[in-house]
Amino acid sequence: MSRRSVRGMEERWSTEHILSLAPDAASQKAAGKLSSPAPWSQTGSGQGALWGQCRGSGSTPYRTVVELATPAYQCSCPSRKFPCKHALGLLLLWSTGPQAVAEGAEPASWAGEWLAGRRLRAEEAAERVTARATAVAADPAAARRRAERRSARVAAGTQELRLRLTDRIRRGLADGSATTTDWEEVAARMVDAQAPGLASLVRELAQQPADALADHALLHLLAAAYDRVGELPAPLAATVRSRIGFTTDSAELLAGPTVRDRWLVLGGRDSTDERLTTRRLWLHGTKTARPALLLSFGRPGQAPELAIPTGQLLEAEVAFQPAARPLRAALGPRHGLPTTPSGPAARPPGLSPAGALAAYGEAVADDPWLTSWPVVLTAVVPVAGPTGWQLSDGREALDLRPAGDAALWRLVAVCGGRPMTVFGECGHRGFAPVTVWDESGRPTGVAQ
Repeated sequence: MSRRSVRGMEERWSTEHILSLAPDAASQKAAGKLSSPAPWSQTGSGQGALWGQCRGSGSTPYRTVVELATPAYQCSCPSRKFPCKHALGLLLLWSTGPQAVAEGAEPASWAGEWLAGRRLRAEEAAERVTARATAVAADPAAARRRAERRSARVAAGTQELRLRLTDRIRRGLADGSATTTDWEEVAARMVDAQAPGLASLVRELAQQPADALADHALLHLLAAAYDRVGELPAPLAATVRSRIGFTTDSAELLAGPTVRDRWLVLGGRDSTDERLTTRRLWLHGTKTARPALLLSFGRPGQAPELAIPTGQLLEAEVAFQPAARPLRAALGPRHGLPTTPSGPAARPPGLSPAGALAAYGEAVADDPWLTSWPVVLTAVVPVAGPTGWQLSDGREALDLRPAGDAALWRLVAVCGGRPMTVFGECGHRGFAPVTVWDESGRPTGVAQ
């Protein structure tokens, strides 16, 4: 066991820390009912993990494992919430002390298999990066030919997409002839062309109003930009390639330059469709003042592996994907244990509504396909304006675009009419709140 694992096992998490991982208030309440020893059996902790069996409504207890470093979760229950109430309940039980969950035990066989599988996948990922680098070094001509073949397929795909969009505009956006099935066919063609980024954008376009001319134009601009990607400045070319679907593997990315900082977790949000669950976590570099966006994915029924509580401060290395305005990043080695600041130190520095719009404008100048940019607003209150709810500092205001009524009322309730610090995404459609800090500096997620 590494020294880091031993230290991690000694410092048990606070109740607030654990509940901040919950996907919603219902999960917090359900986890509280599972925080006593009564429903648990075969619990233990060791090798940086917790495990236990929780009695449920069926005859077979649910098997729950939590890997603490990431953290990551595995449970045999059918819940699609990540983490589920059993993982949260086990963490709450463990947080009460070693009398509840014994330390230093060997994992149960089923827990050990899952932990070993995680380690194996991490090792295999590192080996794949090494193997690719070795293959390129051994036969650079073959690697170049593979890259050229993909570039040719993507170019054919972008040309087809431009023709489809042009034909759509020629017929008129409001004629109703383009169905969801038609757009799915176009998306499938982009997948065949090895342009997954374009496929995702086409699917998003299918959900937009029929008169969303700007969205059609931006997608056409992206396809046209790839046709001239060799003529673009390097940062903009990297942005175009990234949005088309060319990405660098996280392990390969972390082998290059990284940014070491004390990163404050600003908030997170999960979105789910029939294909996968996507988790977005935003960080703020307290020394560099740089924002970073971490993405993690999970197949249906499986949790995205990355989970860091909002408000936590961790010293770590981060590697950014190449772009004109770098934002998406991979989380690398962490240095020391994370901390949770309190009081005024827990609130990140912020901007006025006018400053937030200016920051978004500067980002769009570098990347015209950005629909939003992460910003922190300071000393703002939610107010009911003539066209809907807004966040105002008394001089300027931003239109609110919360993820549903529940998010709006959660924000209003925490603020209580007092100026607050709010983190979210600022874009041309308004401000989508993610986290709000109350007067004590405690963060509350509003985006669930």
